[in-house]
Amino acid sequence: MPNFLDIHTTDPAALRDILAQAGKMKTARGTRPKGTPDDDLPLDGHVVALIFEKPSTRTRVSFDVGVRQMGGTSLVLSGAEMQLGHGETIADTARVLSRYVDLIMIRTFGEDILHEMADHATVPVINGLTDNSHPCQIMADVMTFEEHRGPIKGKRVAWMGDGNNVAQSFLHAAASFGFDFTFSGPAQLDPRDDLMGAVRNAGQDVRIERDPAKAVADADLIVTDTWVSMGDAESSRQRRHNLLRPYQVNEALMDAAPDHAMVMHCLPAHRGEEITDAVLDGPRSVVFDEAENRLHAQKAIMRWCLDA
Repeated sequence: MPNFLDIHTTDPAALRDILAQAGKMKTARGTRPKGTPDDDLPLDGHVVALIFEKPSTRTRVSFDVGVRQMGGTSLVLSGAEMQLGHGETIADTARVLSRYVDLIMIRTFGEDILHEMADHATVPVINGLTDNSHPCQIMADVMTFEEHRGPIKGKRVAWMGDGNNVAQSFLHAAASFGFDFTFSGPAQLDPRDDLMGAVRNAGQDVRIERDPAKAVADADLIVTDTWVSMGDAESSRQRRHNLLRPYQVNEALMDAAPDHAMVMHCLPAHRGEEITDAVLDGPRSVVFDEAENRLHAQKAIMRWCLDA
């Protein structure tokens, strides 16, 4: 039973198959209204549980719409409604849900919750986000890059700011898709050494460059993310802002990058903090293509999980 738990735990050939399927489905829809079903309805008769312990806009809407476009039925559940792991155990929740639905997507906090759900479910489980990774986002990001620039293999991604869950999934993807990676941020927020080592062992070049201008000098793609997470205390927010301010993606940074370098941000963006309006809305930004491709990539992930 194929779960989609992380980039690095999914076979690279399967990742490629998923992206190819995503592209076909996007093309087949053309310009039809978003509310109309696909011509092919691979999820007809299937019910998908969408569990959100963390609030969401893009993940919730893109998965919900994707299920409906493919002819399935979605059941959206919040952590407050379920009290996941506080009353009934996660293992028992997984066993019960497996009797009702055909597929589970969970957006949660700890990686342990995701894996306990997957270990005890008898239907496929998709990682919609954890504190450690965000693989669906990175599938959309690779899809977006390749739509605009061709194969990502051999290219260089420069990450600006915090070595967070999205940065960690980019490192997973660097090994699986064969691109190089530069991290530029404060030492306190470096990505994990073991993740960087795994990418190097896969034959890719991984660098830490504290000077933002040098970090983007040979970049094909520049990526950033919010400096603060939901629920961070005000004192923590101010400390992080002070640490990360030199790594803002702004016009001066883009002037240091090659002319062909694109910009991504997984959203929501705090305009004027990690990225300026001029860059986010500028000609080198593909942020809203990236957001749209969450829908197409996740539809293909669901089809892969269900062999549909």
